[in-house]
Amino acid sequence: MDRRQMVDFLGGIKLFEGFTREQLGVLAAHVKEASYKRGDLLFFENGPREVVFLLLEGNVELFKSGAYGGEQQLALFHEGDFLGEGSWIEGSTHSTSARALTDVRALLVGKDFFRKNADATLKLFSRIVHIVSMRMGQANMQRIHSGAQYFSGATRMEQDLLGERNVPAESYYGIETLRATENFMVSGVTIGFYPSIVNALAMVKAAAARANCELGLLPETLRDAIVGACQEVINGKYHHYFVVDMLQGGAGTSTNMNANEVIANRALEIMGHRKGEYQYCHPVHDVNRSQSTNDTYPTAMQLGVYMVNRKLTEAVESIAEAFALKGREFAHVVKLGRTQLQDAVPMTLGQTFEAWADMLRGEIDNLNRAAAHFLQVNVGATIIGTGLGAEPTYAARCVGHLRELTGFDVTLAPNPILATQDASKFLKYSSELKRLAVKVSKMCNDLRLLSSGPVAGFNEINLPPRQPGSAIIPWKVNPVIPEVVNQLAFKVIGNDQAVTMAVEAGQLELNVFLPVVVQSIFESVVMLKNGLKTLQYRCVEGITANEARCHELAYRSVNLAAVLRPLIGYDRACEVAQEAMASGRTVYELVQEKEWLTQEQIERVLSPESMRHPSTR
Repeated sequence: MDRRQMVDFLGGIKLFEGFTREQLGVLAAHVKEASYKRGDLLFFENGPREVVFLLLEGNVELFKSGAYGGEQQLALFHEGDFLGEGSWIEGSTHSTSARALTDVRALLVGKDFFRKNADATLKLFSRIVHIVSMRMGQANMQRIHSGAQYFSGATRMEQDLLGERNVPAESYYGIETLRATENFMVSGVTIGFYPSIVNALAMVKAAAARANCELGLLPETLRDAIVGACQEVINGKYHHYFVVDMLQGGAGTSTNMNANEVIANRALEIMGHRKGEYQYCHPVHDVNRSQSTNDTYPTAMQLGVYMVNRKLTEAVESIAEAFALKGREFAHVVKLGRTQLQDAVPMTLGQTFEAWADMLRGEIDNLNRAAAHFLQVNVGATIIGTGLGAEPTYAARCVGHLRELTGFDVTLAPNPILATQDASKFLKYSSELKRLAVKVSKMCNDLRLLSSGPVAGFNEINLPPRQPGSAIIPWKVNPVIPEVVNQLAFKVIGNDQAVTMAVEAGQLELNVFLPVVVQSIFESVVMLKNGLKTLQYRCVEGITANEARCHELAYRSVNLAAVLRPLIGYDRACEVAQEAMASGRTVYELVQEKEWLTQEQIERVLSPESMRHPSTR
């Protein structure tokens, strides 16, 4: 890149708006070019802030390491974006990391430029403060999904059947989305909060554009622009323009129009036009061609749930393995089993944890079977399932492209009229979420019981201490992790009731209450996924056994006589049990004293191996 090209490139970056070419020339003299391979880190968390990165080519993700070894993606940056601007105004270390998603070329600008041009420095610092403020605001609203998008205060005029409205000039959404944000300020959670929803909407729109082009209903140039815009959305751009509340009237129309407008306006830019010039690419006539909200919305929501189900089942498998590891660790610890909170017979602590592991693993298949129904979709059904407004072969063509775009075995519903009005597949999946929540809550109840005490409770296991538990009792530590998981399980159960009522309330050819169904399911999935990770990393992996306490309770139980009954007979078992209760001595001691069994026989019966595989001999 020669000096003139570099000046032109720098002048097109929003960070340097208002700079003269002379100032840009000074800046260019202090710029270095660097290349990064896919997977390389441009900077890393807690590393020094040194330069600002101006992307010439490639894609970069900004991410933060999670508490449990995972990563949270915060933003995606593309050609023409910049990142690391905070290095020019403070000397602290990076709070995030940046990684190349593709091969990347970038220009690096250090602080030494400021010493050469005081006038430009003032402009730049003012600009940086404004940008940092905007990005912090976006971060607080969970809306960091673009490298450099800032509202200037300028507007454009858009019109619909209700009249005209001013829309922010930089915004990719339009008048329909603007009205929806004013009408539905309800839950505070937008569709952009769930990336799988946005990605699924873009996939449906891309598949529709391809099918329409094949049918001669859309020019290739328009198809390419729409599909290109959809691909950018799938890659993570523009998600913060999906601003409609998850809860909305209109059976999902506002969500559909939000997608149509964002994709149309980005497609316009790809074709060299300005946002809002809908005569070249219209949100409804072009992006939404051959579609109705009544087939687009449920199809996208089904695919979105199918995507997040994979992350949920990964979390279930992970915590199940954590329980299984504890099962192996505690395989030698004999404890007392209980039924109805009364003493029962001995078992191993390892068996308790192994049972929990298998209990969770069984739910993976249940979730996957329920989620598989989401791959049968009603694209092409349009308004009520008859396909009005779509060509006869559109549905088959569109679902074929959906299979290609998603990589999933997507098929057409055999009866589109039924599929358009029947939301029972969401009901089935919600029921499986509730079932998982109930089981996890039961485990948390058991963890709290087994760790109760330490003096007046079971005190058979120790949960890792996470925070002080009382302002009055300074040494008290509460089981806060199982408690919070109990509470999210209650929420999931409540969400399932909301889904049940909404599915039942559908009328005739359409269920208009699908938005609350979708909102409830996504909230439940996210809470369960996060709750299971919290339970695993903040509780289960740190559990230890109080072996002496387990041994004491197991060997002091009168019900030990039931274990010895096959060897000493029923009458003797009753006799020794009654004597143990009356005297306060243990069955173990009394049987030895009466010489009914040798110590070797007793220890063999009460060994961990015998607890796992009881014998009548």
